[in-house]
Amino acid sequence: MDARLQRRVQRYGWDRAVEVYDRYWREQLEPAQSRMMEMAAVRPGERVLDVACGTGLVTFRAAEACGPAGEVVGTDISQKMVDDAAAEAARRGIDHARFERMDAEDLRLPDARFDVALCGLGLMYLPDPEAGLREMSRVLVTGGRVAAAVWGQRTRCGWAEIFPIVDARVESDVCPLFFQLGAADSLERAFVAAGLTEVRSERLSTTLHYESDEAACGAAFVGGPVALAHAHLDEKTRSEAYAEYLASIAPFRNGHGYDIPGEFVVARGVSR
Repeated sequence: MDARLQRRVQRYGWDRAVEVYDRYWREQLEPAQSRMMEMAAVRPGERVLDVACGTGLVTFRAAEACGPAGEVVGTDISQKMVDDAAAEAARRGIDHARFERMDAEDLRLPDARFDVALCGLGLMYLPDPEAGLREMSRVLVTGGRVAAAVWGQRTRCGWAEIFPIVDARVESDVCPLFFQLGAADSLERAFVAAGLTEVRSERLSTTLHYESDEAACGAAFVGGPVALAHAHLDEKTRSEAYAEYLASIAPFRNGHGYDIPGEFVVARGVSR
């Protein structure tokens, strides 16, 4: 797939998802984000970069960890995500966090500027994840820490049929290798290939809880990676896609809602 097209899909797709992203994904991503923060071990006074920051779910945690003596910069390819996070920082009175729209593979930031670089559930969307990790390493001081989380093995993510269901109706161009980094030791190998040392990773099983059909479909179609493709579906096609997706997660129904299995891989490395 053309890298420029993939970046465009990410930019405008997440622009569309911003209004409902926190509603559908704050709770679901928390286990991966918490473990990533533990592995990063941000300390007071440190300078932190959060790549693919979205609405700032990780950025604000990093801002709390480094405190007002530190600094946090959140970057995202979606301008609306960046604007939303900046507005929330202002609302909270967090003066040591700022947000900028940037391509994760081409960070407009100086070398050796940060102590820690984070990327929570963003690497899967990059045309070249290793290039993104190299950029994260470049902006770190020697001995700085990189921590990242991705979705795990496809067969352990019960919601994974969303991609073929949408692609059968409209070309989504989200990411043809979405689950690649979650397979075997792929994330660790990407860290090593990017020049990071002392690399280690963990697998983390999780469950995505949705209280209704509407919530399950909202997360999958409107608040997630296929949001741009979903916008191109007419009402009849949307209804058909929703029905097929709900059938795919039917084994995980719990009363009126769903408990859908998932898996994350979280990794940490040190810059040279």
